[in-house]
Amino acid sequence: MPKRVPRKPRPKKVNVPKGYDSNWEYDIHKDLLGDWKHHHDVIEYSIPHKYEPDFVKVINGITILLEAKGRFWDHAEYSKYVHIRNNLPNDFMELVFLFQKPYSAMPGAKVRKDGTKRTHAEWAEKNGFRWFSEETLPEEWKSNV
Repeated sequence: MPKRVPRKPRPKKVNVPKGYDSNWEYDIHKDLLGDWKHHHDVIEYSIPHKYEPDFVKVINGITILLEAKGRFWDHAEYSKYVHIRNNLPNDFMELVFLFQKPYSAMPGAKVRKDGTKRTHAEWAEKNGFRWFSEETLPEEWKSNV
């Protein structure tokens, strides 16, 4: 597989007046848009997405959204779960992970001083998610098939 070409870094701001994103922005504010407010308001926005959990079951009055993951593929994929959890409609829902290999390394994980990399399990714990493997899944969660 060919190695990915790194993205070109954004050019450094050189001699840009404080509070402006570029010299051009400064020039148009000074000469063309002088009576306009500059960087006056902050507007929050979000891009709507939909999430369909792999498995759903109500256990002890809590709706468990169980996400079965063989592995995460990239930062965008695993960061979306933090957003999903932060946008759950109520306290009676919980996003829980069922990892196929919880101790496999996260994509793009850096090697630590001890030679290890962050695992899927460590990521889940750091981000406040409960997680299980097939071996540790609570008995009451398993079907009697």
